[in-house]
Amino acid sequence: MLAYAVRPRWRFPLKPVPFFLAALAAVTLAASARAADGGGFDVEMAALADAWAHVNYEIKDPKAEAIEAERYAARADVLAKQRPDRAEPLAWEGLFLLCDADARHDLRSLELARAARHLLERAAKIDPNAIGPGAIHANLGSLFAELPGFPLSFGDSEKARKHLQLALSESPDGMDSNYFYGDFLYRQGEPAKAIQALQKALAAPPRPGRSLADSGRRWEATQLMSKIHRRSKDLDGRAGAAAGSRRAQAQ
Repeated sequence: MLAYAVRPRWRFPLKPVPFFLAALAAVTLAASARAADGGGFDVEMAALADAWAHVNYEIKDPKAEAIEAERYAARADVLAKQRPDRAEPLAWEGLFLLCDADARHDLRSLELARAARHLLERAAKIDPNAIGPGAIHANLGSLFAELPGFPLSFGDSEKARKHLQLALSESPDGMDSNYFYGDFLYRQGEPAKAIQALQKALAAPPRPGRSLADSGRRWEATQLMSKIHRRSKDLDGRAGAAAGSRRAQAQ
């Protein structure tokens, strides 16, 4: 999203290695071949999930991230047209568009974010738990929370809260639902409640086959907790200094 609209996204401190990139490409090609034969939809979705974690957490260069995100979004769009009854390709296409928007930091970012919103909303109507319990609503909630409101964009704290509460109702102990809710609470000026939600995110059980995504999300949660603690200490320090100054003036 736009740099002035959304906090800079933390980048998970890993670097892609040639073997991983080759393996990822091989899995994607194999999945595409199986899908063409009519039996590989679930394999294709697993490949998109792996690709999203790689693009979102491992690619350091914004231009490279945007290129890869756009490529995988296009693949998801093809699958969405082939299987209009399934929510997964719509959701992954939306999430790749958000990666693209976040990498660009230009005027097209808002256009991509709007397209991602519509895709995620369509996916939620088909199956809100298609890519994991509460995951689609959690991402929609984060999107409404991060973007600016009217007239710049469609950000809306009430809609954000609604989607995040739906996510929590489906996944009360989940990693994504609690991480995004914690981020939302921090933005709303509720740091103590935010810390509680982030602690639940860190305690969430691992998701089968999503080790990279889990590691990245835990890293984000840890970074946000550290940020909240630093800000709290800064505010306490300023309050103490102000109190000391008032005492000195009173004397």
